Amino acid sequence: MVYSHDTYGLGNLRRMLTICRYLLEEISKLSILLVCSSPVVHNFRMPKGLDYIKLPCIARNEFGELAVKYLEIEKEEILKLRSELIKVTTINFKPDIILVDKKPYGLQEELRDTLEEIKNSDYSPKMVLLLRDILDSPEKIITEWKTKGYYEGIELFYDQVWVVGMQEVFDITKEYKFPDSIVEKVKHCGYIRRIAERKNRDEIRQELNLNPDQKFVLVTPGGGADGYYLIDNYISGLSHLPKQHKITSLIICGPEMPLEKQQALSEKAKHYSNLKIIEFTDELTSYINAADVIVSMAGYNTVCEIFSFDKPAVIVPRTKPVKEQFIRAESLDKVGLLKVIHPDFLTPENLMAAVVEKLDNTAKNPPKLFKLDLEALPRIVDLIYKLLYGETSTISYQLPVISYQLSVIS
Repeated sequence: MVYSHDTYGLGNLRRMLTICRYLLEEISKLSILLVCSSPVVHNFRMPKGLDYIKLPCIARNEFGELAVKYLEIEKEEILKLRSELIKVTTINFKPDIILVDKKPYGLQEELRDTLEEIKNSDYSPKMVLLLRDILDSPEKIITEWKTKGYYEGIELFYDQVWVVGMQEVFDITKEYKFPDSIVEKVKHCGYIRRIAERKNRDEIRQELNLNPDQKFVLVTPGGGADGYYLIDNYISGLSHLPKQHKITSLIICGPEMPLEKQQALSEKAKHYSNLKIIEFTDELTSYINAADVIVSMAGYNTVCEIFSFDKPAVIVPRTKPVKEQFIRAESLDKVGLLKVIHPDFLTPENLMAAVVEKLDNTAKNPPKLFKLDLEALPRIVDLIYKLLYGETSTISYQLPVISYQLSVIS
């Protein structure tokens, strides 16, 4: 069973679905039940062996505050309902492993009753906490985890902690001051490699009516809840594109961008013939694979996709409600991976200049090489076999050999 909550954006859901799909491909006779609250989970194709329980939505606004998204009832009532749904699902489904995303006690401690029920019963599934490479600023996470008892919760309820990141980029155990009793449970798995889902590069470019010599720029702000600023600057930046550059742009707004903002962007885009806007696709990796340059924020999934396909990218990280994206961009910048524009300094002119620089491949900075580990998925399979049976899987994977070039906008 996989528990994933999305209160802002689609990052958690997309990451956990990627893991689920890989496990189903590599482990025979496997069934996975996903417990989630994303309002757009139905937009994703579910492979055989994967089903989901949809919890009532709790949303987080741009200030980080939680509220009921759709139903006209109190937040406490929704949280109680969600907690009961999770517990009864776990008791009846009886998974061998429960993979919990991000929060040891779940959103607003909605997993606590389930964890205590398991602890006090004869039923004892293996409990795993899965953490992305970076959660938020160390000051905020350390304070939150101490206040909410997360360190003690991991020690009491969890068998292992799997981190889909690299210690060399960001050492969670050090930065978040994990006690020794938890450090020994932590397994760094590397980042998640992505593949083109259904369509290859040529099929996508044909779909977009691109000539072989045309350049294709993909703009994607992830879920899109706070993506308006980036897209608006990109569209405005097209008027600053040098005349010798002929590019086709595809903007994917994201399903969580407010409709009025999508409509405003669509109106603005009508002035540019080689610009197309869509709301959502579940084939994002296919479009990334076909693009010549990516313009995006610094969400975990998008960054992994950029690295997986070795794509030039211009990154404008989110800085609120959490600093995760900014810290990720800064950390990957330090080891030589990204071109970054801080959102406070973003303008149409410097954004388009960065895109043109990437298209021309004229970066003046000398390359800095860093080996990026993208083998999280096969390692997770190995960890599952070891956790359940004390042995490794038969899957083999190569050590990372991918390197990237550093160039930063001052």
